[in-house]
Amino acid sequence: MQEDKIKAVAEKLVESDKKVQLIYAFNGTGKTRLSRAVKDLVAPKAENGEEEELTRRKILYYSAFTEDLFVWDNDRDNDEVRKIDIQPNDFTDWILNFQGDEGIVKNFRRYTDEKLTPEFPPKVVQITNEQGRRENRTTYPEVKFSHGGGGELKTNIKISKGEESNFVWSVFLTLLQEVVGILEEPDQTKREDDQFDGLQYVFIDDPVSSLDENHLIELAFDLAGLINSSRFEGGAGVKFILTTHNPLFYNVLHKEITNPAGHLLERKEDGSFVLEEKRGAANKSFSYHLYLRQILEKAISEDNIQKFHFNLLRNLYEKTANFLGYEHWTKLLKSVPDDRADYLKKLTNHYSHRELSFEEVAEPTDQQKQDIDILLKNLINNYGYFSQEEQNA
Repeated sequence: MQEDKIKAVAEKLVESDKKVQLIYAFNGTGKTRLSRAVKDLVAPKAENGEEEELTRRKILYYSAFTEDLFVWDNDRDNDEVRKIDIQPNDFTDWILNFQGDEGIVKNFRRYTDEKLTPEFPPKVVQITNEQGRRENRTTYPEVKFSHGGGGELKTNIKISKGEESNFVWSVFLTLLQEVVGILEEPDQTKREDDQFDGLQYVFIDDPVSSLDENHLIELAFDLAGLINSSRFEGGAGVKFILTTHNPLFYNVLHKEITNPAGHLLERKEDGSFVLEEKRGAANKSFSYHLYLRQILEKAISEDNIQKFHFNLLRNLYEKTANFLGYEHWTKLLKSVPDDRADYLKKLTNHYSHRELSFEEVAEPTDQQKQDIDILLKNLINNYGYFSQEEQNA
């Protein structure tokens, strides 16, 4: 079963002694399921199916499951009151009841619009406390949005899907900021709250899907700074696992976070998963890999290979080597038989730095056309994560 295969990856991550682990994976690989697998390892459900009491003290995670806690009510009958219903949750209750909404509003505006405001109308409900007595408790079961742009306040507005995702992330980020602040106090007896004394992991899955490039970089800087600031005595045991499909986001995190471990997550055709070490930052223009591959594949399939394709192939090798953290593109030839690797290296170097004018028009030989095919297949077959495959999670 695929659940067992993704569990093996989760076990590898949990067993690691690294403070921060970054994982690059394409959409559809299984990042969201991985977040759940890690959660189930760190804080499994009890036999009766209920979450264990200490679950929230062991792991915080942001993923598609987090967004499921927030559900739109568009008031289809009257088309007047549009709001998001917040499902009962320990995290949202804690951040709103004990810390207030100021941090959420600030973070949300930071990544969206300074004039867009989430509002949390309180509701008083009766509950039975641990002593069996009935008491009143203030809850925050919904959020509404208003916009004050253009000198006119618009209330009960419907925000976009991207803004909604940013709102959910802002709730989680505010929670994380508060938790890191609490754990800065190494003496547990002096902390303002003991809810997170046993926190072990923070798992964050792709919070940038709805951000433009500027806000994406800003979020990466903010998150990296927060993670770096958590390297204090009180939070020394907390580990971070971050996954993303965005090479720019990965690149900024890899550069800004102190000594992270890098990984590439792949899902094979048989449903198995491979988690491999990634030694360098991501290439900022990673989509260009795909463009070069398409050009070369088209030339091969149409038997229209020209000598300039060696230059494109060299470019592709260099970008792939940079993405994987190899010091030189020729290191990617390790899967090519020894009796061919040296020749192909020299051939590629020669035709990507040609000086004689007649070489511009001379047709490549049949063997050279086969060499192009061999070199491209070497990348695709042995370094398959550089080519995006559309797969359903």
